[in-house]
Amino acid sequence: MNPLVQDFFDENTNTFSYVVTDPKTQYCAIIDSVLDYDAPSATTQTTHADQIIAYIEKHQLKVQWILETHVHADHLTASQYLKAQLGGQIAMSEKITIVQDIFSKIYNIDIKALNSHQSFDHLFKDHEHFMIGEMDAYNIPTPGHTPACLSYVVGDAVFVGDTLFMPDYGTARCDFPKGSASQLFDSVNEIYKLPDHMRMYLCHDYLPESRQHYVYQTTIKTQRDENIHIHIGITKQDFISMREQRDATLSMPKLILPAIQINMDGGKFPEPEVNGLRYLKLPLNYFNG
Repeated sequence: MNPLVQDFFDENTNTFSYVVTDPKTQYCAIIDSVLDYDAPSATTQTTHADQIIAYIEKHQLKVQWILETHVHADHLTASQYLKAQLGGQIAMSEKITIVQDIFSKIYNIDIKALNSHQSFDHLFKDHEHFMIGEMDAYNIPTPGHTPACLSYVVGDAVFVGDTLFMPDYGTARCDFPKGSASQLFDSVNEIYKLPDHMRMYLCHDYLPESRQHYVYQTTIKTQRDENIHIHIGITKQDFISMREQRDATLSMPKLILPAIQINMDGGKFPEPEVNGLRYLKLPLNYFNG
């Protein structure tokens, strides 16, 4: 059985979120949710998450999973808010511990304290199978953009996170800590082993000048044939050279420092201080090299 997929778009971060439903049982999973965040005022809102809630309530769906493809650097996850409203298990790759270890040092956060209250309800082992209603689903580890990236396969659909963009935009950057263009090449080619007709859903679209409309879905065959960065005939070394040269020109994502601090802890905010307020930490001049 194949899933019903509904997309939700946040143009501020160019992010697509999805509700993936088993049409037989009405159980569903939410993938890559967005919590609205205004950086100048450091305030959050739930506008986009509430759209997901409204859809789920309208169709009387039952949430089993709140899935993350990776620790996002461009938006805050709404996973904790959605869980509080709808239930479900927040889950991602067990390799989140690598990201937590790296960024705990950057933020000077006690990694032992972080691990003692692991905020994810479930951490997937590589290639682990799980159920959405009566539909079998599984993950494909797709590191490269980050070490903890997963793609989720549900029926005839695969959700690839930031690993790939639309064919006319290419692939994800690999210059974050423990990122690897070599790994990304291998990961994409694992995805390309899936059936030609499989629907591929993307986490982002940045609307190149050649297009007028945002697009979130393509196919394995289209990517394999037409992706401007990784298509049939591109060698691994050529891709690594291109990706590393391109990454060297990119600026930091605008929300990377607040986003990773929240997202690596399963979407939980820092604990309130004695004055009742919560504070984000920003490592001054750490990334200026």
